[in-house]
Amino acid sequence: MQTADIVYEQPLNERMRFFLRLEALFRQARHSLRGLDEMDSHLSLTSLLEILNVLGRVDMKTEVIKELERLVATLEPLARTPGVNHDTLDSLLVSLGGFKSQLLLLEGPLAQDLRGNEFIKLLLQRSGIPGGLCDFDLPPYRHWLQRDAETRLGDLKAWLGSLDGLRLSVDLILKLVRESANPVERVAEGGSYQQPLDTGIPYQLIRVGLPAASPYFAEISGGRHRFTVRVLRASRHSRATQAEEDVPFRLSCCAL
Repeated sequence: MQTADIVYEQPLNERMRFFLRLEALFRQARHSLRGLDEMDSHLSLTSLLEILNVLGRVDMKTEVIKELERLVATLEPLARTPGVNHDTLDSLLVSLGGFKSQLLLLEGPLAQDLRGNEFIKLLLQRSGIPGGLCDFDLPPYRHWLQRDAETRLGDLKAWLGSLDGLRLSVDLILKLVRESANPVERVAEGGSYQQPLDTGIPYQLIRVGLPAASPYFAEISGGRHRFTVRVLRASRHSRATQAEEDVPFRLSCCAL
């Protein structure tokens, strides 16, 4: 997608849905690490707690390993394809295999050590309650937030760093999936566009690009057989309404 586009994405399977959520949460957590204020540390830690909650819903280690194996099986035959950059392909295969090996070496579920940390465990118990991390509920957390920035950042970097294998694996998987399709020009007639999908092709992600200056945003829904794009006029004060005119956009149907 062009850099001037706002890109809207829709995962087509549950595994990809989890990967996109993890990507967003890791970005939030790492972004807040740049700040020295206690609120920056609070935001980084709450993102970490959300990551742990996502990991608690599924055996993410198994899911990531399966996806890494699937990508290796898909990419290896390309070595026999004329015109393929073998250096780039070999580098990708080494990276995919390396991440798989790292995850296999981990004993037990992902983040098991973090979940066993009494401080993190205490915060997790309260994190599902709106405002559950308030001072009066969690004096130990209040005490930690008042530590010097070096101490707080050291803790956060260690906690998040223990999940680097997961983060880097997910980042590479999503990068390869996104780059598997070049955007094509399409038109949402009267603000609507629908396209069938070949179930013999492993489509994983739909991406729709609209210019950043556009008054519209894209709403995507779909599954294995087809997807629909609705283009709606954004509003901060009332319900969004579907565009009445034809709206051009850029579409990528990502499959790898």
